[in-house]
Amino acid sequence: MGNRIIYLDHAATTYVKPEVFEAMKPYFTEHFGNASSIYSLGRESKKAIEEAREKVAKALKSEAREIYFTGSGSEADNWAVKGVAAANRKKGNHIITSAIEHPAIMNACKYLEGEGFEVTYLPVDSDGAVSLEDLKKAIKDTTILISIMFANNEIGTIQPIQEIGAIAREKGIIFHTDAVQAVGNVDIDVNKLNIDLLSLSGHKFYGPKGVGALYVKKGVRITSFIHGGAQERGKRASTENLPGIIGLGKAIELATENMEAYNKKLLDLREKTIEGLMAKVPYIRLNGHRSSRLPGNVNISFQYIEGESLLLMLDMLGVCGSSGSACSSGSLDPSHVLMAIGLPHEIAHGSLRLTFGDVNTQEDVDFILEEIPKIVSRLRDMSPLYEAVKNKK
Repeated sequence: MGNRIIYLDHAATTYVKPEVFEAMKPYFTEHFGNASSIYSLGRESKKAIEEAREKVAKALKSEAREIYFTGSGSEADNWAVKGVAAANRKKGNHIITSAIEHPAIMNACKYLEGEGFEVTYLPVDSDGAVSLEDLKKAIKDTTILISIMFANNEIGTIQPIQEIGAIAREKGIIFHTDAVQAVGNVDIDVNKLNIDLLSLSGHKFYGPKGVGALYVKKGVRITSFIHGGAQERGKRASTENLPGIIGLGKAIELATENMEAYNKKLLDLREKTIEGLMAKVPYIRLNGHRSSRLPGNVNISFQYIEGESLLLMLDMLGVCGSSGSACSSGSLDPSHVLMAIGLPHEIAHGSLRLTFGDVNTQEDVDFILEEIPKIVSRLRDMSPLYEAVKNKK
């Protein structure tokens, strides 16, 4: 292996593509004007921002004036949830979300509970999918917002977004979706899918970190997120991250142009990995929906081992993955997503998420299919629980 890195954590972040970096470079050094300035250097910056806005709008099949640039996907999520709640408080105080949302949504909702809002956290089935019947039953006269993620960042399950949006629209409820993992992986038409607000983040599809966007359907009531100047039509003050916005625009353009070929490649790698691990390693479970999932997502729980130990041993081989367990972030609790789909603690702690991207090859898959079974076997040999299982045979 040498010093070669096999990067299998594209759901966490991606590198910036050379074409994106090249598009950004002039805006650090030559075309650096403040877009609020009236002289030509400022006007050039303003024009470049609007061109990037058009690219994001095109990718979502929306109008440019419905796109607002933010500092991240988490900011876009917070703005959507808190902004809609504040603007529509006279109509009601009830919000519906799911039990497997990203912490940006979960913690924004918890904050709103402290501000007097009522939040329903819908359960999911063993595949991580929300029930439309549960959603219908949860709706009240006071419901003002439904926020359900497009695709889960851990287990890859894609939700029935069009149907959820249709239910919301019929009831006159605003529908937001966190599409941070979906953009670049799924074809999105916000109008056909009945979406009122959508969050995205540049660094998930080979753009820069520190820039995201929020789509807000024309006519949706939402408060300003940052008060100050008139940037982003007065809704999100602060001098624009000019190079970041240019990079986001270029990255989303590339991602949507090449989506079909990209998805096919990722799907092939995903299927080979899932089938290979299922055939080679006993006592494992695929997490997330078998087919309605992101093309590059593999999330598997290995019984009788700790996911952190598996990750560290893979890291020694140059393989970058992630765990469903949050041990590395200082918490001993397993992933809330894996708990929500019904996994017991001991199985949730033994999970591994591998997410493929455009740098990955069949050789990468061959390597991990060779090494993961050996590592799992070694770890299980140290497990008294596994010893007991073997002795029962």
